[in-house]
Order: sequence, then C-alpha cells, then structure tokens
Amino acid sequence: MGVGSQDAIKQLQAFIDQVEEPLRTTFQNVHQGHVTETLMRFLKARDWDPYKAYKMLVDCLNWRVQNEIDNILSKPIVPADLYRAVRDSQLIGVSGYSREGLPVFAVGVGLSSFDKASVHYYVQSHIQINEYRDRIILPSASKKHGRPITTCIKVFDMTGLKLSALNQIKLLTIISSIDDLNYPEKTNTYYIVNTPYIFSACWKVVKPLLQERTRRKVQVLPGCGRDELLNVGFFVLFCPRFFEQDSWSPEQLKLCHDEEKNCQLS
Repeated sequence: MGVGSQDAIKQLQAFIDQVEEPLRTTFQNVHQGHVTETLMRFLKARDWDPYKAYKMLVDCLNWRVQNEIDNILSKPIVPADLYRAVRDSQLIGVSGYSREGLPVFAVGVGLSSFDKASVHYYVQSHIQINEYRDRIILPSASKKHGRPITTCIKVFDMTGLKLSALNQIKLLTIISSIDDLNYPEKTNTYYIVNTPYIFSACWKVVKPLLQERTRRKVQVLPGCGRDELLNVGFFVLFCPRFFEQDSWSPEQLKLCHDEEKNCQLS
C-alpha cells in the first residue's frame, strides 16, 4: 500500500471519527472491528478519493439507520411457509472456503425462479444474507485464521438458465444497486460456471447494469470450472446439493445431477 493510499485512509478515518450517533453505532456493525479494511473498501469503490468515499460511507450508514438494517437478522420473513418459498426460489449458500480462508458462496442462478413472493421479500432475504455473511461468517473466518477476512468469493451456477430469467431484471437491478452502494468490494471474484448457449444473450442485458469495477471481477469458466477453481485453492460441487433437495422439482434435480456427472467425467 503506497503513501497516497495511507494518506487517503487517514483522511477518511478523520472524517468518519466526526460522525455522531446513531451512525457511529451502525458503523460498528459494518466494520466488525476491522476499520482499516472497511475504509479501504469504500476508498476503492471511489477511486481512493477520501471525500467521495466519505459521502458514500455516510450515505450507507444513513441507509442502514433508515431501514433498521442493524435489526434485520432478528426480523425473519413470516410466516414460515413464505420464508421457505423465498429460500427455495433464491438458491444461495456457503459451499466451502478458499485456500486463503475466504468463504465461497455458490449461487444457483439458473434454478432460482424468484417468483414465489414479492420483490420486497427477495430484497429482504438478500440483505439478510449479506448481514449474516458480514456479522457471522466473516468474523468467524477471521477468528479461525487469526487475521482479517472481510471479503468472499461467489460462484454463479447457470445450470437451467432460461431467457425467462430476464423477467426478473427489476429485482436484479435493485439488488445490484444495494450491493454497489452499501456493500462495496465485498466480493473478490465472481466465477460463472455451467453456462448454457443462451447465457451470452442474458449477459448482454445484465452486464451494462453492473459497475465497471464489478465487471472486472467476473470470470466465465468453461464447463463446471473444476480445473480453474482447483488452481485457486478450492473445489465446489456446483450442483448446489447443500440446498434442501427434497423441495426441488424433478426437472431441477435432473438438471443438477446431469451437470454433476458431466463435471466428474470431464
């Protein structure tokens, strides 16, 4: 880290030290004891401009206060049947850790229908997953490895992707905006695997919605990406078997089992 970067961190630290309650309290939930790493994330998102990074961070803290994000983990989606429907149609979970100890989230993009509840509940679920990652999973990984671990890796499994997925572009835009503005630089790399022939058409629509700094992190891998992912220190079975498969349709199960066989035989 160069002198300029260190100066930017010190300047942003001086700015943020001036904030008062309730922003000060919610900032603690953001940094989880790793203040420098958090300030660096916001600086990276604003090209190391401390003034712009400060505005971004304060906007984020105000968003958290206004939307009671600090309490969102204690506000489950109810009733239970609605929660289960949301989770069954929004497939995501931790599937392992990289060699460096970063949690790996596998996201079943192709088999996530996002059609069992209103946009509001999927957004709530997404934020809850983010907060659980930042307040539970990452601190636990940091403690285990004895150093700050504040970011993750995501693997997007496109098994079963259909053009109809573009019907959810409004939801995807909302989620992307929330992540860009309030959870910047939380993902090191986005790996995309098991891409069907229609992926390129979908990608042309989705790509312009992403920030340039996010697009630079995307890597589309051939097939299930086994060899490439082994090289970076982890292997994930991209058929998301960590989800509760007894709630899947026969079509979903067949698609995933077919992809598993293809990956093992390749």
